[in-house]
Amino acid sequence: MFSLAGKRALVVGIANEQSIAWGCADALRRQGAELAVTYLNAKAEPHVRPLAERLEAPIFAPLDVRDETQMDALFAQISAEWGGLDVLLHSIAFCPKDDLHGRAIDCSRAGFLEAMDISVHSFLRLIQRAEPLMPRGGTCMTVTFHGSEKVVDHYNIMGPVKAALEGVTRYAAAELGPKGISVHALSPGPLATRAASGIAHFDALLADNAARTPTHRLASLDDIGAYAAFLASSEAANVTGVIHPIDGGYHVIG
Repeated sequence: MFSLAGKRALVVGIANEQSIAWGCADALRRQGAELAVTYLNAKAEPHVRPLAERLEAPIFAPLDVRDETQMDALFAQISAEWGGLDVLLHSIAFCPKDDLHGRAIDCSRAGFLEAMDISVHSFLRLIQRAEPLMPRGGTCMTVTFHGSEKVVDHYNIMGPVKAALEGVTRYAAAELGPKGISVHALSPGPLATRAASGIAHFDALLADNAARTPTHRLASLDDIGAYAAFLASSEAANVTGVIHPIDGGYHVIG
């Protein structure tokens, strides 16, 4: 079994125990990685702090990815306390509710820009800061969804946003590959997370996915975490630029 002992990972996006970021962080920790964990704001802190304590995270810091000062402070702390970084996990997405619930073609300019900034460009901003801390190579991961390449009812503007995120993943992988830094996008099927609860008729989407998936079961946080932990390992160092379906085979169904 691979080990992540000695590796240090930054996990961005834990909101609660139903978060994909939590499933990944828990798996990384169980395989031996040391973690830095962020929380969005003062309202989120009481929900995330107990999870960071369970993960024995020595670094626990606020991070609203729109705030360059907070981002700079986080990476300054990582550099000062760890001297380097091996793994970056980006698991955040946002779109204003009115734009998310409307047709893609009706999305406001402001809503589109905000969704792209928080859901896509923030991944690039994190990678930019992580790169100098990965002189011996490393792993950067984000989270996408099948609605990026196929039209999924009620996913609306987040489909194009996730398509952009996947494009960013491929280009970053090509640019950072010579430095031994791999870049991945995890693509689980639908899960009952807090973020997903904002999608209209989400329960119907869950039921349809479970019925059509070859395994007849949805991906679990354990499934996603195990996959992420493997990608963070030295054994996966020559794998990069991939959109990884973790969906019970749903992606093969026509």
